[in-house]
Amino acid sequence: MNALAPQLVIISGPSGAGKSTVLRTLLGRCPLPLQLSVSATTRAPRPGEQDGVDYFFLTPEEFGRRREQGQFLECKEVYGRGHWYGTLASQVATGLEAGKWVILEIDVEGAKAVIEQRPEAITIFVHPGSMTELERRLRDRGTETEESIRRRLEVAACEMAAKGLYRHEVINHELEQAADQICRILSNDSSLNHDSTVPGPN
Repeated sequence: MNALAPQLVIISGPSGAGKSTVLRTLLGRCPLPLQLSVSATTRAPRPGEQDGVDYFFLTPEEFGRRREQGQFLECKEVYGRGHWYGTLASQVATGLEAGKWVILEIDVEGAKAVIEQRPEAITIFVHPGSMTELERRLRDRGTETEESIRRRLEVAACEMAAKGLYRHEVINHELEQAADQICRILSNDSSLNHDSTVPGPN
C-alpha cells in the first residue's frame, strides 16, 4: 500500500474521548488530503445545518429504499429517538476517486460492518486512557444527567473492550499531540495488519 494513495480511515472511540475535537484539529494540521465523510440521517436539520455539508437529510422512506438497495456501508437506528444514521458507499467512493483520504467517524458496530467490506481500511481507536478519566470528562461537561452518564459509561465499557479490533490506538491526553499522532499513523501506515499503540503524554 502506497502511504500517499487515497485511503479509507475509520476512527472510533467512546463518547467523551474527544474524537470530534481531535478530528477538527487533525483536518487543520495534517498535510494529507483528508476529507470527513458526510453521513446520511432521517432526522430533521437543526438550525444552521446544511444538507450535504452537515448530513444528507433523507426522508425515512428514501433512507429505507437506499438501505434495501445496499447503498450503505453501515447504518443503524438510534433507539429511543427513532432516527437512522448511515454511511453512503457512494460518498466514500466519490472522495477516494477524487484522491481524498476519507475519514469515517463511526461507532464500533459501524466499524465492524465497514471492515467486513473494506478490510484494507486504516482503523484507529481514540480513547482517554481509562474509564475513570472518561467518567471525569463526562461529568466535567456538566450537560449530562446521572442516568445519561451511567448509560454512556455502560456503552463505553463495551466499546473499550472492542479496541483490539482496530489496527491503531491513540490515547487522547492532549489535543494537538493526539491529532499529530493520528497524522503520523496515516502517513506511516502499511498494508500489514499490525498493532500500533500511540499513547499521549503522561
